[in-house]
Amino acid sequence: MSYKVGVIGAAGYAGAELVRLLVQHPDFELSVITSNADAGTPLAEVYPAFKGYSDIAFTTHDDPAVKSCDLVFLAVPHTAALAQVPGLLDAGVTVCDLSADYRLADPDVYERWYGTKHTSPELLVTRSFGLPELFPDDIARACDLRAAGKPALVACAGCYPTATSIASAPAIRAGWSQGIVVVDAKSGVTGAGKGCNAKTHFCNADEDVQAYKVGCHRHTPEIEQILGKLGEVVFTPHLIPMKRGLLSTVYLQLTDEAADMSIEDMLGCYLDFYDGRPFVQVLPVGEQPRTASVVGTNVCQVGLAKNERTHTLICTGAIDNLCKGAAGQAVQCANLVFGLAEDAGLPRVGMPV
Repeated sequence: MSYKVGVIGAAGYAGAELVRLLVQHPDFELSVITSNADAGTPLAEVYPAFKGYSDIAFTTHDDPAVKSCDLVFLAVPHTAALAQVPGLLDAGVTVCDLSADYRLADPDVYERWYGTKHTSPELLVTRSFGLPELFPDDIARACDLRAAGKPALVACAGCYPTATSIASAPAIRAGWSQGIVVVDAKSGVTGAGKGCNAKTHFCNADEDVQAYKVGCHRHTPEIEQILGKLGEVVFTPHLIPMKRGLLSTVYLQLTDEAADMSIEDMLGCYLDFYDGRPFVQVLPVGEQPRTASVVGTNVCQVGLAKNERTHTLICTGAIDNLCKGAAGQAVQCANLVFGLAEDAGLPRVGMPV
């Protein structure tokens, strides 16, 4: 059985990545793609990589065909999803939202960090958080809703929170860490979105690395929520001169008991934690993740190292910010919600060169 799928905001980078995955998906039929700026323009004209794969053209965001879909992906900026989600759910459409609008459980936290009023806080109670490796019960609940004939809302985790949390959550949930969590993360330019500005202009981004939104990045409360470390995360993102890829390095101060554990035992716990999860690769002792190894895939590579002198565990996670950090994660969630194989239509092998 195939399901009719729409992508709202399909002309952006995350939207285009969704289209790349969906045109090759065995069970999802891409039937609507929207972009107000590109309405009436064939997909392959905006993105020539799709020539020969699809003759679909962009329509506007208010295209009535969107509400006839079984599933809609929202690849729109924050606050824009607030205007779309309630109407889609009322029409019986299951929604996977890639924006930040429904990720934070507390509407007051959302309003404080995003500077806008949350217009449908009641949906935060019933929405599922879209990070299957860490919140499988949420995805199972969404699956049950859809199986009962009701629409589900999945708020997919952001790119920085995904790499950071997959890398560090097993250690934190095991009780190994204490105190402040320090996160040093770096992402390619596509993470800033399709719109160009002075910071992302080639002449400024090339041959340069810079920290940005230091101490005030909006992914901070999401990371704290996932890890259960409210008010204890110091998160510093950096822009690096490449298109795709994200590397997050997390520093955890170990408890006295955890400090006595060997890195081999810790790695064993990670392997047990992620056993059966197709998109997490826990690397052997002495190996560290590389963004080049995961670009184009829905995989998160995780590496661990221990600084014995300072009793610090260093957890590193690498993802493709557009795939596992956005579009791939959304398709992974949708697969599970619709009772499909978790890895349906999702690449696991990166580009070797």
